[in-house]
Amino acid sequence: MHASQGRSVGLGIALASAFAFGGSGVAAKPLIEAGLDPLHVVWLRVTGAAVVMLPVAWRHRSLLRRKPALLAGFGLLAVAGVQACYFAAISRIPVGVALLIEYLAPAMVLLWVRFVQRRHVSRAAAIGVVLAVGGLACVVEVWAGLSFDPIGVLFGLAAACCQVSYFILSDHGGGAEDAADPLGVIAFGLLIGSVALTAVTRPWGMDWSLLAGSADLGGTEIAAGLLLGWVVLIATVLAYATGVVSVRKLSPQVAGVVACLEAVIATVLAWVLLREHLAAPQIAGGAVVLIGAFIAQSATPKAPSGPTAGGTANPGEPAPHEHRAGPQSTVR
Repeated sequence: MHASQGRSVGLGIALASAFAFGGSGVAAKPLIEAGLDPLHVVWLRVTGAAVVMLPVAWRHRSLLRRKPALLAGFGLLAVAGVQACYFAAISRIPVGVALLIEYLAPAMVLLWVRFVQRRHVSRAAAIGVVLAVGGLACVVEVWAGLSFDPIGVLFGLAAACCQVSYFILSDHGGGAEDAADPLGVIAFGLLIGSVALTAVTRPWGMDWSLLAGSADLGGTEIAAGLLLGWVVLIATVLAYATGVVSVRKLSPQVAGVVACLEAVIATVLAWVLLREHLAAPQIAGGAVVLIGAFIAQSATPKAPSGPTAGGTANPGEPAPHEHRAGPQSTVR
């Protein structure tokens, strides 16, 4: 009875995390269209979340001595890399499409397992990879000569590659006896990602006055500060926190499958709020991508899909995944 209740609670929390991550692009794109550079939006998101997570980082400060390489890799790739590439992608292509491309990460993890780690990959996993790639071809309409901005698609693929690093780093960080606390890894990942993004984005050149104005959300003027608050507090801090709890209450694979709903949520929100309508073949292709990711994630060998340093299942945004234990980013 208690186990059943715990599982129900875990599923509810995982859904909340998927919703929080899925809304990041919808809230961020109006800020980009209002004049903010995509990288500046990433910097604001990651730095704002890092400030909120400072008390957690202080509590787990011993990680700087125990796991410096893990923290550096997580901050530079799983946080800064995923977020920068994802936000650059949504500045050129629809939010739902960018997120669906990023969801190729679970399939790419299988390629890592098979050809780098030289471990057996099941037939079901291979089928998942083929479905995901085929679905992506429909999403970007390759028969029309790549009607979507090719640079935006490349940014989406780069976000997926950075998302792969999340799985690999999670594998190294979560299986040892002295495993790092996931909240501590998230906190320091955000701090390190913020420092790295500061050097790249040079936020002192940002037009800060834009944050005092408003942005257009599907024809409705919304205060830019309110949208930024959603991106920082809901789509990053809350999303990561609920993601970590869901992974602890569910198996990582179950939490990862639930996290696949992030792409669906993002697409629906972009359709309703940003009026980013997709053609029927693109919708069908997106569904195939999700099915392929579902099969690939479910068939992933235990080590690559084990407990993660980051939380839900991102990230992916990611953490997910941006913008987690599943195919997102955290951080998305």
